[in-house]
Amino acid sequence: MYILKAFRLEESLVGKLTKLAHRTRRTEKFYVEEALRHYFAEYEDAQIAKDRFEDPQSKVITSQDMRRRLGV
Repeated sequence: MYILKAFRLEESLVGKLTKLAHRTRRTEKFYVEEALRHYFAEYEDAQIAKDRFEDPQSKVITSQDMRRRLGV
């Protein structure tokens, strides 16, 4: 486990985080780690999509063609 340097959060976020942690009997650390995991997963997906969109070799298809391919 790596110890990260401390950082500051807005008071409103700290309040929400603290209330959630107390209400669910989890730690603030648990929710910060979960939030970062979800953020990084979403960011990676968005970056892959952006890279594919900008790749001149990547074939772009219409939504109508995609529906046809998926049978919907």
